[in-house]
Amino acid sequence: MFRPVVVLAALAAAVVPLPAAVIERYYSSGLYPLWQSWLTPASNAVPVALLDVLIVVVAAAWLILAAHDVRRWRARGPGRTAGRVVARTAVWTAVVYIVFLASWGLNYRRVRLADKLEFDAARVSDSALRTLASTAVARLNALHPAAHNTGWPEGLAIDPAVASGFAAAQRDLGATRLAVPGRPKHTLLNLYFRRAVVDGMTDPMFLETLVVSDLLPFERPIVTAHEWAHLAGYNDEGEANFVGWLSCMRGDEPRQYSAWIFLYSEAASQLPRGDRQQLAQQLNAGPRDDLRAIAERVARNRSARVAQVGWQVYNQYLQANRVESGTASYGEVIRLVLGTRFTPR
Repeated sequence: MFRPVVVLAALAAAVVPLPAAVIERYYSSGLYPLWQSWLTPASNAVPVALLDVLIVVVAAAWLILAAHDVRRWRARGPGRTAGRVVARTAVWTAVVYIVFLASWGLNYRRVRLADKLEFDAARVSDSALRTLASTAVARLNALHPAAHNTGWPEGLAIDPAVASGFAAAQRDLGATRLAVPGRPKHTLLNLYFRRAVVDGMTDPMFLETLVVSDLLPFERPIVTAHEWAHLAGYNDEGEANFVGWLSCMRGDEPRQYSAWIFLYSEAASQLPRGDRQQLAQQLNAGPRDDLRAIAERVARNRSARVAQVGWQVYNQYLQANRVESGTASYGEVIRLVLGTRFTPR
């Protein structure tokens, strides 16, 4: 009786609509912040990625039980043996999905950030995009010397300057309980991250922050802040980009530089090729070298096939979690930056 109930419960949780306002009030602004304020500090205390441990344990247990079923296939018959393996897989998948929703995943169904902020769609235009891109160039040129002279912390410790900016950004967005920053960790998925061009991931089970191992120093603040935005319950990728950008903008010059080098790339990618080339010519040698270093890092590790399949799967995952634009949601940060009335420092 337990097995079908679990599977049916997971199916119901996947398809039954819940009002976004209810999710926002009782989960995203209620239960989830309490849960995150306990679980992330507990995960931070463990030096290894707990998601790695979970993957290894679950995979090993599944293989052991499947091997046990196969050894007894003569007594049970191939049909019954296959049925047991399929039923177990379905139940385990259902349990993982329910835990995923309860731990973090319901944030996909909360009220959209644009609906909660002073957002004006009329401010989003091609001319505003060009102005933003030009501003990014000016800020990169101005910030580069001081940012590189000051530098960025090495290692995987929580960056206090990013943490301070993250807290300020949450207050700007009206949070009453601030999310706890996650200690950046490397993971057994690192090889996949590098081949698929994935800079980081938020573990939805243990609410920990996972980052690829070869991030450049000036990339770390914005990548970490993006993942912390997920920890704050902003699951939509565009919203997480916006909160991450805002967090770094509330920091010092090196963190602001990280924010602008990210936003320059996002803005430039939405411009016509001619405008993009013209924009790049306005960059000083320092920012241009940094952008080239990022491109070389990506090209050095990228597998076209792995990246294509990985991003197709992730696109389907996002759409299944009611992010209609899928991976295109990453670019929504530009709409939020242009349309939201915040004054960058």
